[in-house]
Amino acid sequence: MLAIEDVHASYDSTPVLRGVDLTVGEGEVVGVVGKNGAGKTTLMKTVIGLLEPDSGTIRFGDRDVTDDPADARARGGMGYIPQGRDVFPSLTVAENLRMGESINGDGEPRYDAVYDYFPILGERREQKAGTMSGGQQQMLAVGRALVGDPDLLLLDEPSEGVQPSIVTEMSGTIGRISDELGTTVLFVEQNLSVIDALAQRCYVMEKGRVVEELSAVERETIASHLAV
Repeated sequence: MLAIEDVHASYDSTPVLRGVDLTVGEGEVVGVVGKNGAGKTTLMKTVIGLLEPDSGTIRFGDRDVTDDPADARARGGMGYIPQGRDVFPSLTVAENLRMGESINGDGEPRYDAVYDYFPILGERREQKAGTMSGGQQQMLAVGRALVGDPDLLLLDEPSEGVQPSIVTEMSGTIGRISDELGTTVLFVEQNLSVIDALAQRCYVMEKGRVVEELSAVERETIASHLAV
């Protein structure tokens, strides 16, 4: 589904990604872990097309998308939930969800699925997103990506700023989405409980490089890579 080969990326003249290699198979749920500043968010921005790589190749399905802009990647089936959620606070829940229709091109919007997985969004369709809790906004951000029936979900720190009970609920829901819809998931996370609940395997990043690939059961080793 996703293949990243020897990708280098930088901000201005400062290198951040230094030859990243990573693959995600169709239907897999794969985590990316590492200490702060390891390059995890930069990797996600490069995958979705918000940051142009200096070199290397990004393949999505059977297509080379290295030079494609973010909107083209979204239309091709990538759904991106950034760190901090980035919902539109002045728009209602329904209006925010409508923004996700462009994902996956001409596919039929999956509002029924969104409201099934996140009933609170159905109950609060007319509520302004900015008045919702952090956990509810995270549900909205995931729902907005899910509306377009993406082939690949990219989640950057989905537990950040969300209370533990909602984190547990969100982890279970994302797992259901992958199992029931066949959605492939690549996520960045620092919360070990989320990694335990979701990841089938993990890549460890240090200083802009992937330094290790771990199975989800290697809990102690994963935990050692999460300290700030």
